[in-house]
Amino acid sequence: MAFPSFFAEIRPIILRDRLAQFLGAADGGLIEYHYADVVKLAGHSCPTVAGAYLMTSRALNALYGDDMPERGDIRVDFSEAQSSGVAGVTASVVGLLTGAAGIGGFKGIAGNFSRRDLLHFDIELPGEVCFTRQDTGDSICASLQLAHIPPDPRMGPLLQRLLAGERDAVVAEVFATLWQDRVRQILVDHFDDPETVLLTR
Repeated sequence: MAFPSFFAEIRPIILRDRLAQFLGAADGGLIEYHYADVVKLAGHSCPTVAGAYLMTSRALNALYGDDMPERGDIRVDFSEAQSSGVAGVTASVVGLLTGAAGIGGFKGIAGNFSRRDLLHFDIELPGEVCFTRQDTGDSICASLQLAHIPPDPRMGPLLQRLLAGERDAVVAEVFATLWQDRVRQILVDHFDDPETVLLTR
C-alpha cells in the first residue's frame, strides 16, 4: 500500500494503553499511531481527518506535557451533534487515538479498562472538541482553524469537472495532488502553528 511520501514526515502520536499492557498486546502498553493509521480508518485523507489528528496531538501535548498520555482514560466531548457536519468523521479519528467510545465501546473487565461512555456530543463547550483527563479532571478544548491554509484556487474548478463525470486522468491526478498538498501543509508545515489549532481551558 503506497501513501503520499509526506505521510512519513508527520509526527506520530504515542500513548500508553493499560488495557493493551494488561492483555499483552503491546510492550509496556505503548502504542504509536501514525497519520496513515487514521487514513486507513477513515478510508481517505482530507483536511477534516488531518485536523482531527492534529487537534488530538496538540490537546494531548497540552494535557500531559512530558508525561505519557493514557489511552482509554480520556473523555472527549464535541460541541456538535454526531450527525452534524464532520463531527462523526472527526470523532472516529479522535476515538481511535484516545480510546474514547460511546455506548458501543468496550465495557471493561471487572470494572477496569472501560472505554464506554467516554465520547459525548452536542455539549456546550468553549471550543470544537474538549479532551478531559479522567485521572486529574484537567481539560483542554481544541478548535481547528484553517482559514490561513486555503485550498489551491484550481481545486474548485477541477472538482466540479470530476463530479460532472469528466474522466480525464490528468485532471484527476492534478486534483488529487493539490488536495493532498493542502493536507501536507496542515500536518507538516503548520503542525506546531498556534494559529491552526486554538487551545482553550
